[in-house]
Amino acid sequence: MHSRRLFLTQSLGAIALNAMDALPHFAPKAKRVIFLTQSGGPSQLELFDHKPGLRKLAGQELPDSVRRGQRVTTMTANQKQLIMPGVTKFIRHGQSGAELGEWLPHLGKVVDDICFVKSMHTDQINHAPAMTQFLTGHQLPGRPTLGAWTSYGLGSVNKNLPDYLVLLSKMQRPSDQPLYDHYWGSGFLPSRYQGVKLRNAKDPVLYLRDPEGLPRPLRRQMLDGLAALNQRRLEETGDPEISTRIRQYEMAYRMQSSVPELTDLSKEPDEVFDLYGPDSRRPGSYAANCILARRLAERDVRFIQLFHPDWDHHSRLPSWCTARCRDTDQPSAALVTDLKRRGLLDDTLVVWGGEFGRGVAGQGQWDSIEAGRDHHPRCFTIWMAGAGVKPGISYGATDDFSFNVAENPVHVRDLHATILHLLGIDHTRFTFRFQGLDFRLTGVEPARVAKGILS
Repeated sequence: MHSRRLFLTQSLGAIALNAMDALPHFAPKAKRVIFLTQSGGPSQLELFDHKPGLRKLAGQELPDSVRRGQRVTTMTANQKQLIMPGVTKFIRHGQSGAELGEWLPHLGKVVDDICFVKSMHTDQINHAPAMTQFLTGHQLPGRPTLGAWTSYGLGSVNKNLPDYLVLLSKMQRPSDQPLYDHYWGSGFLPSRYQGVKLRNAKDPVLYLRDPEGLPRPLRRQMLDGLAALNQRRLEETGDPEISTRIRQYEMAYRMQSSVPELTDLSKEPDEVFDLYGPDSRRPGSYAANCILARRLAERDVRFIQLFHPDWDHHSRLPSWCTARCRDTDQPSAALVTDLKRRGLLDDTLVVWGGEFGRGVAGQGQWDSIEAGRDHHPRCFTIWMAGAGVKPGISYGATDDFSFNVAENPVHVRDLHATILHLLGIDHTRFTFRFQGLDFRLTGVEPARVAKGILS
């Protein structure tokens, strides 16, 4: 007689299999996603959302009619909310006439390939819950990330690399901002769908190399024997984690040759390093990781996620934000250019953005070079490029203070629904049963596809 645990684990495996068989729901526009995750909250006021009228209001208190009682963090709750205009000049670029802050000169060269979404908003005002919601749809850890859901639903056509790979920038100074493992975790999905982190080290993936002195044929025999034992146990229990274990052993064996070839940039021509910028020759830099992202796209990895931290501009905004722009502006623009010239942008969706934006009030003395900006979840900007996205447009708008969304709001749930749509997935039908509930990435609250950005 089957135990309750056996019944549940077998049912879980069957549900997962049925979901896999049903996808995609319709013809996808995007074959893969590159998610350029900017952790810390880039300032839309300096980079994307030009508000020249604020100069006339500099130093005045933010009107109650604009703030509407919305909370700020404890860092600025006890100071007056005095308006600090954007500290950058804005420049028009391309045929689309998109306006960008002067700290993004390279992105300006590719604006006609980009869709700027200026009406993003979220519910969370602090980093960890906001980033968790930005990536999983819920502010508390424990849910699968967008990358894990994509891996679960679609898998990869490359059998020598995982479906979901993660690259973290190696900063030149110690980062003040932690990047938690659950940002690329599988949550309640089987663990095979979690992101695999590529490290800038002798061993890009931990525990991948065989021990010294172990011949390759002997390793193959060991894995075959282990797979047979695991298969017997899988047939007895139906536990999907055993299937995961079998797959992981096999994937690790194949990755022993595929990963070193992937991470060896020595055969990339000088022209590529020149395109991505001087930092691209430094292993582990955001620029080098952008080159790796293109190489992963060429190898049909389904979901590629880069993390770049330290966008948290509470003080010294002109120096702090410009440093992050120097890190990311040229490589991000180069990635779009490189994908396009190789014919990969047509079926690759590139997403750039962070968990929230920055507030219009200055943190500290608003007219000091030491001033910064506090967190702001009510409106922020991301950009998208590639498969299925209208190029050369700006979607949505904010009010005159870049404080509230004024036109075409896009919640984080809507962003997730839109990305899944471009991958051929109807977010309302894409579920996984856990603890008696049918969970989905977009949750139970209303979520819509932002059809205005679709080509």
